[in-house]
Amino acid sequence: MNGVLVIGSGISGMSAAIRCAELGLRVTLVSPFPSERSQSVMAAGGINAVREGNGEGDTVSSHIEDTLKGGAYLAGEKEVRGLCEGSGAILEYLESVGTVFSVDENGKTAKRAFGGQSHRRTYYCGASTGKQIVSALIMEVRRFEAKGLIERRLWSCFYYALIADGTCHGALIFDEVSGKLEALYADAVIMATGGQNALFGKTTGSTQCDGYTQGKLFLQGVRLKNLEFIQYHPTTLETGQKRMLISEAARGEGGRLYYEDQGRRVYFMEEKYGNNGNLMTRDVVSREIFLAKKDVYLDVSFLGKEVIKKRIPEIMELCAKYRGIDITKEPIPVAPSVHFFMGGFAVDSFHETNIRNLFAVGECASIYHGANRLGGNSLLAAVYGGFTAAQEIAGRTGEYKHPGFDGYLDRENDLLAKKGKTASRFPVAYIRDMLAKTMQNDLGIVRDGQRLAGGIKDVDYLLETAEKIRYDSSVMPYFNYSLMGILTLARAVLTCADFRKESRGAHFRSDFPETRDGYAKPTIISYEGGKYLAGLEKEDGG
Repeated sequence: MNGVLVIGSGISGMSAAIRCAELGLRVTLVSPFPSERSQSVMAAGGINAVREGNGEGDTVSSHIEDTLKGGAYLAGEKEVRGLCEGSGAILEYLESVGTVFSVDENGKTAKRAFGGQSHRRTYYCGASTGKQIVSALIMEVRRFEAKGLIERRLWSCFYYALIADGTCHGALIFDEVSGKLEALYADAVIMATGGQNALFGKTTGSTQCDGYTQGKLFLQGVRLKNLEFIQYHPTTLETGQKRMLISEAARGEGGRLYYEDQGRRVYFMEEKYGNNGNLMTRDVVSREIFLAKKDVYLDVSFLGKEVIKKRIPEIMELCAKYRGIDITKEPIPVAPSVHFFMGGFAVDSFHETNIRNLFAVGECASIYHGANRLGGNSLLAAVYGGFTAAQEIAGRTGEYKHPGFDGYLDRENDLLAKKGKTASRFPVAYIRDMLAKTMQNDLGIVRDGQRLAGGIKDVDYLLETAEKIRYDSSVMPYFNYSLMGILTLARAVLTCADFRKESRGAHFRSDFPETRDGYAKPTIISYEGGKYLAGLEKEDGG
């Protein structure tokens, strides 16, 4: 037995590894950096769950309906039901391994309101929920490392999946220390590599999550799903290096959005949508801010200094540190930014792709969020998805055999060595910057066919250019070999957006502003014969 290979060590990857180890499977956990540097630590707002006896009338059925409705009913009801029904047990598990959730004045675990939800069901650890969960899971991973069931492989990056006859047998991993590729064989491979931030450059997330694995595996025959649905978080703060997330927690605690018109504050979300307007779903709020065509601010100062320090201290510290803003006295200038990717690997109920024994969990998998994710559901899906994939893998039996890939490994190592000796006329960083500008300009909050066509043309040019250049020896090898996969994914994203000629969830087209019944299914895209083939999902999931 070769065990399980998990690529990525954020919350979804660690959850998968831990559950595999609990079930007696040996796991190799591969990542370029320690879990403390994963994007998961940046998750601020909280995790959704419905517990028995919540005292506020919330139900699992309400959570299911909110999730399906928020995702414009493109997520599968069966999968969403499993997610929501398992939420209470996941919260209890996280508490049992040391996650310390905030409590209210009565000593009970506190909850806050998040957009698009009918009840307060988002449990949180101040505004650092992700960091707290990561810390707890790291200790669990270390416990299983001590038992010999989990082996960590740091400073290592995914290069290529070992696929033969429609089955995944492991992966080629690039070791940054040795500078060479290594074949790691496995009974199953779990991708837990996050979203696609590098396609857009400046976002709320980490550019470690660059979408390369999705682009590379797409070229290897793995189908992708719902790539056009990209969530813009409505409230982010501009800084020199990135957009800093102003968590939905600020609006959950009562924060109000407004712009100024002739010296008067216009609380535009409340005027259009009523008292709960500030907590509409993220796609709606982002679009309204975009359409306002004015500088928009978020005000929490009226909550008072003590409430702010107690409930959203991280937001207060963030604004003071990066922009010198005292949110107890001043409003926060906010604007939407790319935040989350509902699209990714097309997986079934057990998180398996169309390639046998190749699984995907977390943000890189498209399964629970449909056309738009509810705040608080991402952390829930990360843990639940990791557990679900592990359970499925552990239930499989049979003698493991793999074909030989040794000759291929030697050829790829030789190719990397040769390309690494020649500097490129076009630095890789320049091409990635050009890609980010194209994606920001042509795949924004509001889209149209003309811009999408222009974006496809531009990315095609970048793909053609990238095929001709030598590797840039001045940067890490990963930045060189990942370029084609990232550009390929960008082309697939634009193709899906161009294909869906309607507006639904986070995908809004000014030339097709209505939601159309003919598109009431997820988008599936595959790569065949050099062509990007997008269409609606069939009944069998194909």
